[in-house]
Amino acid sequence: MKKSTVSKVILLFSIIFAATFNAQRLEGDKLVFGKAYTKDELKDENGIMRCASTGYEKYLQATDPKRMTDAQFEAWIKPLIEKSRSNKSQNGGIVTIPVVVHVIHSGQAYGVGSNITDEQVQSQITVMNNDYRKALGTPGYNTNPVGADIMIQFALAKVDPNGNPTNGINRVNLCQTSWATNEINATVKPQTIWNPTQYMNMWSVNFSDNTLLGYAQFPSNSTIPMPAGGAANTDGVVANYTTFGSTDYGSFPMNAPYNKGRTMTHEVGHFLGLRHIWGDATCGTDFCADTPTAHTANYSCNTAIASCDDASVFEMVRNYMDYTNDTCMNIFTLNQKDRITAVMNNSPRRVELKTSTKDQAIPLFANDAELKAEKICSSATTCGGTASVPLLFSLYNRGTSILTSAVISYTINGGAVQTYNWTGNLAQDKYAIISITATESSSISAQITSVNGTSDARASNNTAFAAVGGFTTTPVAGATAVSFTLQPDFYGTETTWTLKNSAGATLYSGGPYADGIADATGTQIVSLPALDTQTWNLPPDCYVFTINDSYGDGIELYGYYNVKDAAGNILISEGSVDFGPTQSKTFKVVLANLGTRDLNGAVKTDIQIYPNPVSDILNVTKVSDKATYKIYSAAGQLVGNGNISNGKINVSSLIKGAYVISIEDKGKESFNSKFIKK
Repeated sequence: MKKSTVSKVILLFSIIFAATFNAQRLEGDKLVFGKAYTKDELKDENGIMRCASTGYEKYLQATDPKRMTDAQFEAWIKPLIEKSRSNKSQNGGIVTIPVVVHVIHSGQAYGVGSNITDEQVQSQITVMNNDYRKALGTPGYNTNPVGADIMIQFALAKVDPNGNPTNGINRVNLCQTSWATNEINATVKPQTIWNPTQYMNMWSVNFSDNTLLGYAQFPSNSTIPMPAGGAANTDGVVANYTTFGSTDYGSFPMNAPYNKGRTMTHEVGHFLGLRHIWGDATCGTDFCADTPTAHTANYSCNTAIASCDDASVFEMVRNYMDYTNDTCMNIFTLNQKDRITAVMNNSPRRVELKTSTKDQAIPLFANDAELKAEKICSSATTCGGTASVPLLFSLYNRGTSILTSAVISYTINGGAVQTYNWTGNLAQDKYAIISITATESSSISAQITSVNGTSDARASNNTAFAAVGGFTTTPVAGATAVSFTLQPDFYGTETTWTLKNSAGATLYSGGPYADGIADATGTQIVSLPALDTQTWNLPPDCYVFTINDSYGDGIELYGYYNVKDAAGNILISEGSVDFGPTQSKTFKVVLANLGTRDLNGAVKTDIQIYPNPVSDILNVTKVSDKATYKIYSAAGQLVGNGNISNGKINVSSLIKGAYVISIEDKGKESFNSKFIKK
């Protein structure tokens, strides 16, 4: 009997009751953020999970003891809603929220698969503006007496976190074709998020579970602090790329009847504090008096369903916070507006969005190009790092003139300066991929030196750094300690794994594990097998991780694994997929000085940095007063540079995360190393 294809989970389960599963396989059920969907429920939903936000919120509450419960949030917001009713204009006017859309893909060409076009992204912003402003002459307009103009609108950001121009679309190749919900929270969001107090972060992804449409992170109140590194780095809204945008504005790869952009209208409603109109319970409450009490979620557009409290009053099936299809939805109410207003005036990160100016354009120049490092997705060809591999960069036109040529100078491992001449035809905000060949374990520092035959008018976005630590063909750890996490899928007794070095010796192994626990009916999951977490101390070498499934269908029933370096960067990972009976992935551990030529046998530089991790001052030893430094983000963008004064560099302004520092000092070997800003 074959398991159904399902999404993996990121949650820690509470064991409600323990009924052993008796080796019978679950058929047709799904679990997303702890919400078990039975076969009957999936049938009611036509096999579609419209929204996983409620389950996601329960997960956040279960894994973060400092996060408010639903009751705490409602007790906090109730008096604020009453206060907001005396100030319906959101402090005197319309609020514009700057938006960044992270287009997550796996290396497809522009407009292919999950690498959706700028036009598809823009169509989603248009739909949300129509819906939240109840725009006349659009599908977002209604004549319902309680239908509200929310007085919130959305604009793609025009300034990126480094102060450079952007079109608000952040394309990121993460080398994975699809993503389960826990991987999105653990990997996609933290690696790509822009400051959530300045931008509303939206992600367009390819879900591993193609029946899931989207989910959002509910706001917090201001009296319960969020833990450091917690929900702030996951805050935003996510949708499958086939539901992101609207076919009313172009021919996009979207699936009816969820192709008019209402998935994101609905999820942004959760982001702004709205609940489902049935209160996620039979005849439950959404705390909005002007939305008639609904028995449960509605999937058809039948407007003659009597409400729970009054047979003469019908359920509001056209409300954006129901589950009807996209063409049916078109109402936010006055009480929902009051609730959103209270959130925007009081909730952490939401209130800061009101004053963000990231949607306001900065001065643009005719000739302005931007260089970004791209991730390499191919598997390694050799362990020793001698094979030639392409290191990819994306070249963007951020100027107002057509970009037809660019000269890029670069060095490999601090060697002689070389030149790459690009020619083409790029309109504003369009991009091209360029490839520079180097041996494995190389680092490339590249810089735009001229565009369109003249100097580039903006230097702050000209430099990118493709380093061993994230851009070679084999993922690399810069320290000997790496962490391993495995969530066996429901059938843990089928799972075993090994970690071998380049000589083929098995260093670590695990499994089989216990099976999960199902309820007494054998139709819903109570708990998964226990999480396996380990720390491996690995000397510099190449490693092969192999995972086996004796049944032959991978870890598709909610399993996942990852190996991370000391900075928390993912080296290898996999979600709930059917990889067959076995899967192998490779990674390297190399010396911490990632760019130095001692990797290839040259004399190691005597320059050192400390402490690492660092809070504010990074000390640099054995450099002269003429030494200079450049600091690059994990994405390869230049985020700081200057002279080293008295052997100290102030890094206090950097946000938490992993960086690469490059130091040049006359007469010394160039120094490149990872460091962690804590």
